[in-house]
Amino acid sequence: MKRQNVWGFLVCGAAICASTVAARSETLLVANQKDANLALIDTGSAKVVATIPVGGVTGHELAVSPDGKTAYVPIYGNAGVGRAGTDGSEMSVIDLGSRKIVGKVDFGHGVRPHCAIYDRNSGMLFVTTELDKSVSIIDPKTLKIVGSVPTGQEQSHMLVLSKDGKRGYTANVGPGTVSVLDMVGRKTLAVIPISGNTQRISISRDGSMVFTADQKKPQLAVIDTATNKVKTWVELPAVGYGTATTPDGRWLLVAMRGAKQVAVVDLKTLKTERTIDVGDGPSEILVSPDGKHAYVACNMSNQVSVIDLGHDAGQWKVAQTIDAGKYADGMAMVK
Repeated sequence: MKRQNVWGFLVCGAAICASTVAARSETLLVANQKDANLALIDTGSAKVVATIPVGGVTGHELAVSPDGKTAYVPIYGNAGVGRAGTDGSEMSVIDLGSRKIVGKVDFGHGVRPHCAIYDRNSGMLFVTTELDKSVSIIDPKTLKIVGSVPTGQEQSHMLVLSKDGKRGYTANVGPGTVSVLDMVGRKTLAVIPISGNTQRISISRDGSMVFTADQKKPQLAVIDTATNKVKTWVELPAVGYGTATTPDGRWLLVAMRGAKQVAVVDLKTLKTERTIDVGDGPSEILVSPDGKHAYVACNMSNQVSVIDLGHDAGQWKVAQTIDAGKYADGMAMVK
């Protein structure tokens, strides 16, 4: 009788685990720079279920259409930002159902296209085109370039948009600045000095703050979007890189590549509350829509560290480590 009770408990426990996994089962897309492919990862099993060649030397970042059917991968080139190498001039369009390239966007010349964002407000794709010192505007229906927004700076590497899509902010790596863009009027509104070098960029959920990491000192610039000025700095345990906010707007997660950690910043106090050990070379962070997990692409270990942000005893710790591919970087999530 006791054995039957134990078995019943184990079966129920297994059912609960299975339902939890099923609830988490979405597809994480990871751009593997050195494999020149997209890895499709089932978040429930934490396994790569497919890889798709991106059709070029390397793709660092990607955007996904609102219906989750199409991925857009800018083909940057074979060098790091600001370094000598090839200059990419295309963006691959990938059908995620057939797992094939179904189109290309031709920029006409080498521009090093990098960060892509699908803006639901305008229905347009925005892609940073570094060598043109601009953000290109692409109609995803025709795959034609329909305009551009000048950034006024070199190496405009990453882009973030306000919730209404009217404002854009680029992290300009070598100049160490942030450009504030009028996405509707297609013009530069301001250029904000940050440091001798800056990387990555994100925006708070309420749109009041923009964050970018100083690459010279272990600190994070906090830009007031009302004044377009740095209002304060957040001290970090190590130099920061990619950042992401939680859906409730309470926390900012900051990748610290050299430390192999993620810092957790309280956005009420603008203080670092804790650090979390992750894989080697954390670069980009993606928080799940339900706010329960953060996915951290770790370039040097070719992995994605999955941090539990939930309310159980395991929160604020790495719950899983996923082998993604060589130099895992840009990410997107689809259902």
